[in-house]
Amino acid sequence: VIINVGGIKYEVPWTTLENCPLTRLGKLKSCNNYDEIMNICDDYDVSCNEFFFDRNPSAFRTIMTFLTAGKLRLLREMCALSFQEELVYWGIEEDHLEWCCKKRLRQKEEEAAEARLYEGDMVFSETTQCAFQDNSRLSLCMRKLRDMVENPHSGIPGKIFACISISFVAITAVSLCISTMPDVREEEDRGECSRKCYDIFVLETVCVAWFSFEFLLRSIQAENKCAFLKTPLNIIDILAILPFYVSLIVDMVSTKNSGKPSGGAGNKYLERVGLVLRFLRALRILYVMRLARHSLGLQTLGLTVRRCTREFGLLLLFLCVAMALFSPLVYLAESELGAKQEFTSVPTSYWWAVISMTTVGYGDMVPRSIPGQVVALSSILSGILLMAFPVTSIFHTFSRSYSELKEQQQRAASRQMR
Repeated sequence: VIINVGGIKYEVPWTTLENCPLTRLGKLKSCNNYDEIMNICDDYDVSCNEFFFDRNPSAFRTIMTFLTAGKLRLLREMCALSFQEELVYWGIEEDHLEWCCKKRLRQKEEEAAEARLYEGDMVFSETTQCAFQDNSRLSLCMRKLRDMVENPHSGIPGKIFACISISFVAITAVSLCISTMPDVREEEDRGECSRKCYDIFVLETVCVAWFSFEFLLRSIQAENKCAFLKTPLNIIDILAILPFYVSLIVDMVSTKNSGKPSGGAGNKYLERVGLVLRFLRALRILYVMRLARHSLGLQTLGLTVRRCTREFGLLLLFLCVAMALFSPLVYLAESELGAKQEFTSVPTSYWWAVISMTTVGYGDMVPRSIPGQVVALSSILSGILLMAFPVTSIFHTFSRSYSELKEQQQRAASRQMR
């Protein structure tokens, strides 16, 4: 049989095509008339029995190699998704790909799915903007509000709004650090409130009021409120804003209860209330995550973490296996030959193995004997090697994610200008 693909002719014996009966080429042998042949190929020359296919000749060369030699690999000069379409056209399953090529294809599929999701969000944003295309005052205000709170690059109002939001995040982080100073904590434990404590509370109230106002503006301009509340950054906003109001309510209730006479149970209740308040105030650090709205680097970090779940799992697996290996060894070396009993049990040796393999080395647990030091040297070298293997893949994923997000932002900016 003579097969012409994109102007390149191949003479193939029918027995080769019979090995893959479910493929498009394998179905040619079962055709009985001209109409059935034309349903499979694009053209057919009866005189020389030549079948013509208007497809990519480079991809078909690889497919012919698979039919003759049984090896199916991706082409470097061809897009992996385009080659996937060629496989679907010729009726060849992706499972025949080599494992390295299949991994590359899955990676491209994930990137294409994320790009389609991003483009879908942009199209949805444009369609919601088009929903207010009339010249009414409400429509004009909604368009301006959406550009201001969602797109810092839309103009001067968006940039000013983003700068104010970032400034309040920085002020919140600084006030949280100041509130943990020893003098402020002592006043809080005594139930007193000096001028500094009052100023910190007023500053925190102003910041939370701004964040609440910003969240309200974002919720007003969102057309789908359920989808808005399911967004990860909006969930972080809720978790960061609610503790302030909850702590106010708890503080008011505890103040009312503190005026009543109580025994040991009341003191325990106040201790629990104080613990809850300290925990809720510590959640204010979640405000720092709001910087991801305006930072391309933080967005890249989040995308990298989502893409490298397997690599992080491998890193954790390597660390656990090595920790389970070196902890008993250093315990045996120190308990039998050590001059100082710092390694009292294998579970306590786990902490030493973790800080040694990660090259942190706090120095709170140090092997004294020569066998223990040999085990320590082995654990440190193993930790360097084991942690370097997944980190290389994570770095390449971070670099690729940064380039993709930057290109997406540039396309979005050019689309908005048009």
